[in-house]
Amino acid sequence: MKRSITLAALVLTSTLALTACSDATDNSDDADTTSTTTATAETHETHQQDTSTADEEHGGHDHPADGGVPPAGIEEAEDPTYPVGTEVILTADHMPGMDGATATISGAFDTTTYSVSYTPTEGGAPVTDHRWVVHEELVDPGQAPLPDGASVVLDAEHMSGMKGAEATIDYSTEETVYMVDLTVDGMTMTNHKWVTESEIQPAE
Repeated sequence: MKRSITLAALVLTSTLALTACSDATDNSDDADTTSTTTATAETHETHQQDTSTADEEHGGHDHPADGGVPPAGIEEAEDPTYPVGTEVILTADHMPGMDGATATISGAFDTTTYSVSYTPTEGGAPVTDHRWVVHEELVDPGQAPLPDGASVVLDAEHMSGMKGAEATIDYSTEETVYMVDLTVDGMTMTNHKWVTESEIQPAE
């Protein structure tokens, strides 16, 4: 009789031990699953943040990849210092990474070129000393050159909110103006408008 009781107790003890082990294993599996899920979610969130940051930095240039054709009525330069196809070095700082960049001339023109200040049609902070807008990118501008301080309406779309905006002429230049192809901070731009001759140096 005592032996039967002892065997029964041993079986019960073994059963309880196996049950506890099973519960511990299940809890460990649940913990591993939770840890994996959390790590995956954190990795996805980090990737989204990195992508968002890259998009914001890319948008900071706020210039189209393709500047398009020159405006109607603009006169091509007959004998420019830098003919189409010439590789040059830019000294302009119109956008981050532009100063010192290598570029290729894609157009050369004789016109009056203006620096302008304006408030974007879409709202936002006023833009000051935007370089450059050519005379042919103004709405009914009249005879060139326009005086400093003249009020104009922009017909250019170099940046978002520019077309149709009221602007003020800051100053102007009569030097040859160029369109260029270049790559800035990984962004390739063709027919970028505009770079004046004094903002260009020969490539070595």
